[in-house]
Amino acid sequence: FGAVFASARISDHAWVRAPATVVVETFRAVPMLILMFFFYYGSLQYDLRLSPMWAVVLGLTLYNGSVLAEVFRAGLVAVPVGQREAAYAIGFRKNQVVRTILLPQAVRTMLPAIISQLVILLKDTSLGFIITYNELLYVGRQMGARQEFGFPYIPTYMVIAVVYIGLCGLLTLLANRLEARSRRAVKTARSPLSSDPPANRDTARPDDKIPMGKS
Repeated sequence: FGAVFASARISDHAWVRAPATVVVETFRAVPMLILMFFFYYGSLQYDLRLSPMWAVVLGLTLYNGSVLAEVFRAGLVAVPVGQREAAYAIGFRKNQVVRTILLPQAVRTMLPAIISQLVILLKDTSLGFIITYNELLYVGRQMGARQEFGFPYIPTYMVIAVVYIGLCGLLTLLANRLEARSRRAVKTARSPLSSDPPANRDTARPDDKIPMGKS
């Protein structure tokens, strides 16, 4: 969703760019819980037969996809304009410019924001318990309500918090590894080949004779 609408927002055609802008700005402004309510209670009222899982998925997709679409667009726009113009000057089409020039550079800039939004998305899945979706927090609430165990709400929620911390930590670790790998790739691409002679090396041998009258 984010990639499609980010591509539409940078389109040269107004009939593509304008609707995409309206969709992205609208769903960014609506709280995600309201989107879940909209799909869940709308399905009950109009007999659309959407399960609570689909209400959660659609709400998460529309909200976080709109935020990611803006992140993608901002990353592409942040690439210096001169590189884009140089690519057009040598005959690249726009899709080639985006795919081969802008996107590889923008990904390195966008990566922290993307991972941060994925962490938010992971934590927002807990809102599904409000519409009775059988997710982690909903199950934990049922376990905490067990009278025979003395209503262990606090221990149960502590375990759930540890699970969320572990998952978010794994995402952060993945982001750091990807960023480090991207930096290594950039350094490798910029380093000169060992077989190439330095630009300022004097290639004349000591025993070469310079003809008379030649400087």
